[in-house]
Amino acid sequence: MCDSMLHKAQQYIRSVQLLRDKVARFDEYPFCLPALCDLHELEFHPRVTFIVGENGTGKSTLLEAVAVAWGFNAEGGTANFTFTTQASHSELNEYVRLVKGIKRPRDGFFLRAESFYNLATTIEQLDATGGPGNQIITSYGGKSLHQMSHGESFFAVFQNRLGGNGLYILDEPEAALSPVRQMALITRIHELVQQNSQLIIATHSPIIMAYPDSMIIQLTQSGMRQLDYEQTEHYLIMKEFTNHRDKMLKILLDD
Repeated sequence: MCDSMLHKAQQYIRSVQLLRDKVARFDEYPFCLPALCDLHELEFHPRVTFIVGENGTGKSTLLEAVAVAWGFNAEGGTANFTFTTQASHSELNEYVRLVKGIKRPRDGFFLRAESFYNLATTIEQLDATGGPGNQIITSYGGKSLHQMSHGESFFAVFQNRLGGNGLYILDEPEAALSPVRQMALITRIHELVQQNSQLIIATHSPIIMAYPDSMIIQLTQSGMRQLDYEQTEHYLIMKEFTNHRDKMLKILLDD
């Protein structure tokens, strides 16, 4: 078996299929989103898949559906978390099928930037009612996530909780990270890949999506397609702004 076929056989999620025959109407949310309207099957990279696109194109909705269909809590955490702060997730997970590989991960985590505060609070509440020798926070570095800066708490999860041999679904992990920390996250992603992990990441960060052993799927108002890094809007806009800052500012600020 060639290396590419071997990697695909060993990946944890090979693809996600939309069960189109179950959808009553494609003019209602979330099926009206262009990226979902024509979706039949989306294949994932054996190691890292980036889901990118403008706000409102359905990145988080798609990622959430994959995470919940796998068994993760809609607000984030491991499969053992069952808390609900606000049941606002879509029902898309009920209309998708995950095509799984032959291997099962030993670890897993769903990081969702918008509900990370709720996750950190739940960890503290569970530790407050548990025994002193069974503290959940120990696997997150041992320090309360609420006692760190937002960026420090995010990175504590990446460094301490993600242990390898796992499926990791990250929704906008750059939300609290400086550019330097985003580059450090690339290093951490590479470490996890070398530890037989698969990552599916929704991001706006042109830094993070530069990780080379990956596939980039861009969601647009016309649907979804696979792109090279240099073809993404994120890279092109960053390059244009950096190389022609005065010109871009003049366009943006002129009355």
